[in-house]
Amino acid sequence: MGAAPLMGVHDVLDVVSAALMLAGGLSCLLGALGLVRLPDLPARLQATTKPQTLGLLLILLGVAVNLEFENSSTLILVVLFQVLTAPVISQVVGRSAYRSGAIDRDALVVDDLGEDIDADARAREVRTVQPSSPREPAEPGSSSRSVDGVDGAPER
Repeated sequence: MGAAPLMGVHDVLDVVSAALMLAGGLSCLLGALGLVRLPDLPARLQATTKPQTLGLLLILLGVAVNLEFENSSTLILVVLFQVLTAPVISQVVGRSAYRSGAIDRDALVVDDLGEDIDADARAREVRTVQPSSPREPAEPGSSSRSVDGVDGAPER
């Protein structure tokens, strides 16, 4: 009987690369299942953003293990753009769904956006209720009040 040959460096890199790509594919699969199975929009956004970003990161890392540095450096840019844009897009979709009424506000545990929207609406109401004067403002130091205390009324 002969001794089994030892694994070379390239064989180890192939195994690591395959494991990373399988883990990334599993993460993407779980994210897709969450998209189908979860009940409401915020949970679906969570399921699509986090696992998909992690899955893509692991897949690209698995590919980069087998490439030279010059070729794998471009994958770093892909990972960077994915990590920066996926949460922003998820935030924009969530806000627009919230403002359009697609999200049940009563089901939320914490509703910071609703508090901000309500505060903005109250501030707009206060601005529209304040009476506006049709006259131009008086020059500093002059008074438009007459002797009898009625604004702008001519004295008799």
